[in-house]
Amino acid sequence: MESTRQVLLVDDDAHVREALGQTLELADLVPVLAGSYIAAKDHVSKAFAGVIVSDVRMPGKDGFQLLEYVMGIDRELPVILLTGEGDIPMAVRGIAAGAFDFLEKPCAPQDLLATVEKALKTRALVLENRRLTRAVEAGDAAARLLRGVSAAAQAMRFEARAVARTAADVLVTGEAGAGTAKMAEVVHLLGAGSNAPFLKLPAMGQSAESLAQAFERAEDGSVFLDEVAHLSPNAQFALLELLETHARPRVIAGTYADLAREVSEGRYSADLYYRLQAAKVNIPALRDRREDIPVLFAHYVDIACEQSDLPVPQITPDVIARLMAQDWPGNARSLMNAAMRFAMGLSEGEDARAELGLSEQLAQVERSLLIAALQRHGGNATEAAKGLKLPRKTFYDKLLRHGLRADLYRG
Repeated sequence: MESTRQVLLVDDDAHVREALGQTLELADLVPVLAGSYIAAKDHVSKAFAGVIVSDVRMPGKDGFQLLEYVMGIDRELPVILLTGEGDIPMAVRGIAAGAFDFLEKPCAPQDLLATVEKALKTRALVLENRRLTRAVEAGDAAARLLRGVSAAAQAMRFEARAVARTAADVLVTGEAGAGTAKMAEVVHLLGAGSNAPFLKLPAMGQSAESLAQAFERAEDGSVFLDEVAHLSPNAQFALLELLETHARPRVIAGTYADLAREVSEGRYSADLYYRLQAAKVNIPALRDRREDIPVLFAHYVDIACEQSDLPVPQITPDVIARLMAQDWPGNARSLMNAAMRFAMGLSEGEDARAELGLSEQLAQVERSLLIAALQRHGGNATEAAKGLKLPRKTFYDKLLRHGLRADLYRG
């Protein structure tokens, strides 16, 4: 693991650089010496566990340009600026631009070390928080398996976590191809019985005997009944009786049908329906969360390429625009199939082609570029605007026009 005592020291004056490096070494720090912006930038990454101390005035690209570069990589990586006697106003501007602190040259060793130690503690806390966040997300099946950056996707993950925390049986609804089985697995993994069995059964063909056997096999886990609308009347009665007499396992019922309508038309047990729908999760259609389409498509392409040992093809803005132009009545299943064909080179997104005019095509491309920029910069609108070489106001106007929110893309 990279040392948390590293200090990237950037100064074009070799004598100053060496002297400061010795000061750091004597304090049991690990100096990494660089004489220029170019030499320093190769050490900068989100994983860099140390801090940066840089002179402001350097030939070529100076300390401010290095600060700007660092802020573009990781705004929480501390940069301490070294300034000359007449550079105090410049240093203050540096603080406003994201610098951790500034020291006036020549700086006393104790002042340098005190500021560096403070910055190192700050950096260590940031990295530990990130590690804990990754650990939580790794154990959070909703974050791991329910992908998407839209507000609808966030609400869906919230619902999954909320119902999983209860002991209630759960009804998962959505259109055909939305992925009720995956949602059921997420609810199971987030629940108290996540280490117990998870049984997936088609509702069609189940009998009172087979349902009772499934309850025994699942023990304290979960039983997922796929397309619960297909249960026969006898099986509906048997399931209701099991639910009323058994605290465990949890039943997770999935359906693409309108159960309320089935009940009103006398084809489904009202008692069973009201028992199941007490805890409910709905999977929104892809057409209602189009900003998730590029994220999901790229994920499915990666999976397809890994399974088939294929190189990952470039997904161009034109392909994304055509994908986003579709309503995807088959939802995630259809998008997954399109990704598989795309990975194998059998199509370039022909399934997503639509009769769009030029202005509509350009709007879809613009929207995909805005989303990609926000994803690259972790929801930082200022950096995303810079990356697209757009004035900040223009960038925000475009976000508003396309119904996008920068904060939804923060990591």
